[in-house]
Amino acid sequence: MDAHRPVIMGARHAIATGHYFASQAGFDILNNGGNAIDAGVTAGLAIGVLQSEFVNIAGIAPIMIRLAGSDTVLTIDGVGTWPKSVRPELFIEGNNQHIPEGIQRTLTPGAPGSWLFALERYGTMRFGDVVAAAIRFAREGFPMYPQMVNNITSDEASLRRWPSSVAVYLPNDRPPRVGEIFKQPDLAKTLQYMADEAAARDGEGREAGIRAAYDAFYKGDIAKTITDYHRENDGFLTMEDMAAHRPRLEPPIRVPFRGLDVFGFGPCASGPVLTQALMLADGFDLEAMGHNSPAYIHTIAESMKLAFADRDRHCGDPAFVDVPLDGLFDPAYLEGRRALIDNEKAWPELPPAGDPRTGAPTMEGGHLFAPSLNPDPPAGDTSAVCVVDADGNAFVATPSDIPRDTPVIPGTGVCPSSRGSQSWAVKGHAACLAPGKRSRLSSNPMMALKDGEPYMVWATPGSDVQPQATLQVLLNHVVFGMDVQEAIEAPRFATYSFPGSFEPHDYYPGRLNLEARIPVETGDVLAALGHRIEWWPDWIFRAGGVCAVQVDPETGLRSAGGDPRRPSYALGW
Repeated sequence: MDAHRPVIMGARHAIATGHYFASQAGFDILNNGGNAIDAGVTAGLAIGVLQSEFVNIAGIAPIMIRLAGSDTVLTIDGVGTWPKSVRPELFIEGNNQHIPEGIQRTLTPGAPGSWLFALERYGTMRFGDVVAAAIRFAREGFPMYPQMVNNITSDEASLRRWPSSVAVYLPNDRPPRVGEIFKQPDLAKTLQYMADEAAARDGEGREAGIRAAYDAFYKGDIAKTITDYHRENDGFLTMEDMAAHRPRLEPPIRVPFRGLDVFGFGPCASGPVLTQALMLADGFDLEAMGHNSPAYIHTIAESMKLAFADRDRHCGDPAFVDVPLDGLFDPAYLEGRRALIDNEKAWPELPPAGDPRTGAPTMEGGHLFAPSLNPDPPAGDTSAVCVVDADGNAFVATPSDIPRDTPVIPGTGVCPSSRGSQSWAVKGHAACLAPGKRSRLSSNPMMALKDGEPYMVWATPGSDVQPQATLQVLLNHVVFGMDVQEAIEAPRFATYSFPGSFEPHDYYPGRLNLEARIPVETGDVLAALGHRIEWWPDWIFRAGGVCAVQVDPETGLRSAGGDPRRPSYALGW
């Protein structure tokens, strides 16, 4: 066996998620007749309990779905908007062009609406069925595991800013210890309230119950508790903002690659980064370079830099920004951008963005970025849910949001989405905040079809490492023939030579991190090309936690993999 874990194979269905208990919860739904959407929502809600230091029930949940019998891929944005009362000048002029930590970076919560929208439209089960596991994990608790202990311990100083956060994450006035049972009773009450409201309407039909759960969160006591706290603590979120929230169905980006149709999220997330970098890299003879050779790593890193440069200049909420998507993927434009990759020299900093409207490979202007004073980029957050069922329904999601930069709302157990941290307080920036505007996410769930049928769904946590890790896994599998588990476990690298998605948008010109299983000699060659090499350990959670389900087009066999860098796990039958 060339991997540390076996490939999990199933003839019927398979699931891989960021936590083993979430995978089990979703797997139970599949075994009990639920479809991929039922299982995905079940697992996603469970992750909001099991990884609540990384994924909040009231955070974000971008979702991508392919329905059996259709070659159409759907995306549900899963992110809320800035409150209507927010004044951008408060941050642009009054806070040195930064959005501070705390409740003033709160967006309307997108995750509950996203899960419920997917369940109502495309699932088959009632809300009470899919939320039961999450309620159990919150009420009865689960054994605390090493990564969550490490995360809470690292964030202890941040969490101590708010007594309500201390009560949840620092029981006994200290971080939990491995093996202790960790309970979240207020979160259990919040989820139970939604389940009770749904059950009261289930007699009118499954959809009526789901809508009742939606109203319980966005219009009922939960919304009132959240918005009362905002009103009392200089927040912006109101009952009007909550009641007005609606998930949005938007078209994905679709690019061809080696007989596959690869789908990424649109410009309100980081789908354009992976898909554009994939198109740039595909113009080179990657096989001849060899897997993780200096030439290969250099080419992928430089492709990523160019894609991140275009993201910074052009991508934002398409309801507010005219994003030139057609131009970004025009073959002539891509060829011009590809020509900026020098085989003998790395870009020492962020390359210039191109002008997709004219086809020019570079353009003048843009924003200037100072190198970060922080020694390391932020660790990132997020989790992953990947499911393919027996009928060919496919589901992938990247739920997220954290408690270290915003308080738990007392009595609820939730931290409403602090994803305003991925907006910019820079006038004229494509991702600059505005009332009613969505932040530009680092999230990056991915899907590939072959001849209209599911081929692979995959996703990862890791902030701006997300498009980099998912790209490397795709290339490992498709170009270098690795099975899905080998593709996940192979050593990774990541560039940080661009302004990061999260405040304070840290920028590390020329920095390229390598996992130490990559030979030192490779790092030396890359350094000679101008990369600023930083070494990770052999395995590190900062390199992502990829989950994936891959389908054999000939046999229909589902192969699933989970990343040993995190508590990810796969199951199949």
